[in-house]
Amino acid sequence: MLDDQEATRAKHGSGAVVVGIDGSASAVRAAVWAGAEARRRERPLRLVQVYTLPQVRAPIAVGTCEQVRAGLAERAEGWLSEARTAVLAESPGLTITTGAREWSPVAALIQESQHADLVVLGSRGLGGFTGLLVGSTAVSVVAHAHCPIVVVRGRMPQDPPPAAGPVVVGADGSSDSDGALAFACEEARLRSAGLTVVHTWSDVVADGVLRPHPFQDDAAEIDRVEHARLADQVRPWREKFPDLSIDLDVTRGRPVQALLERAEHAQLIVVGCRGRGGFTGMLLGSTSQALIVHSPCPVAVVRSPDEGGEETR
Repeated sequence: MLDDQEATRAKHGSGAVVVGIDGSASAVRAAVWAGAEARRRERPLRLVQVYTLPQVRAPIAVGTCEQVRAGLAERAEGWLSEARTAVLAESPGLTITTGAREWSPVAALIQESQHADLVVLGSRGLGGFTGLLVGSTAVSVVAHAHCPIVVVRGRMPQDPPPAAGPVVVGADGSSDSDGALAFACEEARLRSAGLTVVHTWSDVVADGVLRPHPFQDDAAEIDRVEHARLADQVRPWREKFPDLSIDLDVTRGRPVQALLERAEHAQLIVVGCRGRGGFTGMLLGSTSQALIVHSPCPVAVVRSPDEGGEETR
């Protein structure tokens, strides 16, 4: 029986790895990263540039408006060509398609995600994708996308993303983190890398509920119980990926701090859209913002399998 991704591919053809291009160096680095990812997945790469006609308060002549539109379209094609050249320099022979259009960047990326394996974004932007990773725009893309999204980051804004180290994934026992685990296991397999599964616990809260005796429970016993729960969640993935090295990392503390510390030596960090316990509200609060802004490696955000994206027309 086909899973959801395979059923989508059967209906629409092989899903591409899609990259949002905006003329920034960050987007070019994201495209190069995505090209290597497409090669590993044996998928084509699709480069997308979306531009919006600037709003002006004073009326302008129709001819002037059309000249601006033509200029934006020409610039978009130039940015796409630049990104394509950079990708082919690192991934020669990769099948690449491009698309430039006048529309809303968020709506365009959501629509592209309907038939994509993955949508990849740079960590800084300009042009049509300005501010894409800040505030409600990023939340909108992730909340309605039909596939995982990766934000490509390096240690410093101008640095390329790391290519060595384990894949790190946050897990909290929820079905949402099961989706992240599935994605992370496959990524680690494709990269011939190890997988580190991170789970945090708190003295005060357990499974989203206040502990009866906060700060009084035996920390060693809590750690043992949480480790056993994580082992139970990971067991099916050990069986599905018997050749994959999977390390369990259970620690007391805040999820964002634990994940950022492990990201220092990782090549990819993976989280779910929502969860419970330590990872509640991952994409709606400070944890997601911290990962997107401060992670020294790419961040993948994965929707749970039972969350369908909304159609964008």
